[in-house]
Amino acid sequence: MSFVLDKSIPTQTTNNSGPGKTLILGIGNLVLSDDGVGVHVAQAMAGMKLPDQVEVLDVGAAFLDIITEVKKASRSIVVDAMQAGGTPGTIYRTMLNHCVSPTHLDTMHGLDISRMFAMANGREPEDVLVFGVEPAKLSWGMDLSPKVAKAIPFVIEQILSEL
Repeated sequence: MSFVLDKSIPTQTTNNSGPGKTLILGIGNLVLSDDGVGVHVAQAMAGMKLPDQVEVLDVGAAFLDIITEVKKASRSIVVDAMQAGGTPGTIYRTMLNHCVSPTHLDTMHGLDISRMFAMANGREPEDVLVFGVEPAKLSWGMDLSPKVAKAIPFVIEQILSEL
């Protein structure tokens, strides 16, 4: 399992709004194979015993539905598929503002995650931690590829180390 750590990011990254809840947001599309990895991680973590101030949300592509929760959180961690040129199953740790935002809106709701954070906070996100997993396939299908499925426990381990 390879893991790409952005060394410019401190291990613990928090928002400036003070103590409060940490949101773990699993995003993606379950019917596009590996694009649903963030949702699979959120579903796996939902059954875990986590600190009281941690909330896991299975977002899918319903970004508008979570704006209120994002406003209340002091910290957000996003999990999603991330095409960054690595081998399938590679786990990336970076900041959302280091990711490329789409030049057009192509989700079902016409909104991407960075724009949702901007709407919720009144500014572009600067402190949202992202764990991305390099997909093997993004075609129609409900199953994750074996390499991406194998990455899920490692993603969870990395998220837990951030808490």
